[in-house]
Amino acid sequence: MSKPIVALMYDFDKTLSPKNMQDYGFMEGLDISSEEFWAACTRLTRTHQMDSILSYMYMMLEKGQSSFLLRRENFQQLGSSVKLFPGVRTWFDRISDYCAKYGLACEHYIISSGLKEIIEGTEIADKFKEIYAAEFMYGDNGLARWPAMAVNYTSKTQFLYRINKGVLDVTEQKELNQYVPDDDRRIPFRNMIYFGDGDTDVPCMKLTRVNGGHSIVVFQNDRNEAERLIRENRANFAFKADYSRGRPLEKAVMAIIDNIAAMERLKAMEG
Repeated sequence: MSKPIVALMYDFDKTLSPKNMQDYGFMEGLDISSEEFWAACTRLTRTHQMDSILSYMYMMLEKGQSSFLLRRENFQQLGSSVKLFPGVRTWFDRISDYCAKYGLACEHYIISSGLKEIIEGTEIADKFKEIYAAEFMYGDNGLARWPAMAVNYTSKTQFLYRINKGVLDVTEQKELNQYVPDDDRRIPFRNMIYFGDGDTDVPCMKLTRVNGGHSIVVFQNDRNEAERLIRENRANFAFKADYSRGRPLEKAVMAIIDNIAAMERLKAMEG
């Protein structure tokens, strides 16, 4: 009999990392500041009624052509400059080991509106079973030409269902939409934990929470926004974005895993 699985799913920007990933390496080669870049993305979105993720991807192509060879490997190299919150580097192994103590398997996933290619270049990329994020299509010359995947705050929710049903291939639609009884799904929502930082994570936090899972909103300094999401029943818990050993976030997640393990033991007794 296979082990029950716990899935931990993370936004990236301002959830695992203090800033937008483009702000670390990509902006350094441009002739505009980070503030100017994001302001230009906002203007583009409003002028053309564009999806905001497509806007920033367009701006990366537009502004990057003169300063970068926009190849996958170049984006991945930028990932090495991305900073992480305290404790993130060792977090995934610690949590996986804790699950293993209870006979649970543990899988970590990224669900981000950031750029997959940059995340693939970070030092934690190998910790994830899947990285779901925005991604470029590349031409025969190896240069980025067009968005292959744009992940906005509502389209993020499809990946929760992919993880829930075990349909991880983003090109597989028929199997994803087939009816599967809750108890027959690979990872039930009650065994899922979603980590986000704000309003763009609300659909995923809410979907996880109302289906019996747990949603955690992390914050850097000001917890007012996080507490609002708690009051509005969007998330279960709010903690400072410190993933270090022994800190409140780790203790809370371990307590959730304790609860998941107990429920799995009870379900096993039913059989």
